[in-house]
Amino acid sequence: MRSRSQYLREMGLIPWTLITDTRVIDQYVEPASNDLESPGKVSPSGWTSLQQQVRNCTRCNLHTTRKTTVFGEGNPKANWLLVGEAPGAEEDRQGLPFVGRAGQLLNRMLFSIGLARNDVFVANVLKCRPPDNRDPFGEEVSACESFLHQQVKFIQPKIILAMGRFAAQALLRTDQTIGQLRGRIHRYPAYDIPLVVTYHPAYLLRSPQSKAKAWADLILALAESERVAGGEDV
Repeated sequence: MRSRSQYLREMGLIPWTLITDTRVIDQYVEPASNDLESPGKVSPSGWTSLQQQVRNCTRCNLHTTRKTTVFGEGNPKANWLLVGEAPGAEEDRQGLPFVGRAGQLLNRMLFSIGLARNDVFVANVLKCRPPDNRDPFGEEVSACESFLHQQVKFIQPKIILAMGRFAAQALLRTDQTIGQLRGRIHRYPAYDIPLVVTYHPAYLLRSPQSKAKAWADLILALAESERVAGGEDV
């Protein structure tokens, strides 16, 4: 069985030592809005109902070209929620998020900070694949965003990791670039949940020189999640 340091080397990273004093991230935290909705609770039957709604969704034209919907995968009570853009061709075939090479890299990234896929919940902004993997249209995001919003409400994660430019811009409702958004803690507006922006694993496969930056993003997210779990965010 491979060690954490072996996974880090595969990612092109030096095995760093994690600084456990999470106070070092305080300088990055942006102030939260005072006009936010409380997460509340969603029943298990509500989660099942939401899955069914996604499965049967015809809100936009993507339902005419999809093979299957991709609701998400993982622990529905996880501390971590990972959000990507939209399903690709293989995800559309399997009905699962982040499969193939990008999914394998994501698994290694999680392992490098002591997590596994079943420790987190992985989802996308869109639940259906855009044809030819094109960028989602605004009306498609508008039609689909309430599903992700309800997933966040049910899961109530300690941290959200937005992977890639599109996911970050959709979640934060901004047009800033990923370079402008990385390196600090944002808040998911609806529920005041800490959110960290990083690169999409597919981008890292094309641009391995950015893996060190992605590792820094993971460390920032890990420190913030531990800070919140420890009660420092109250």
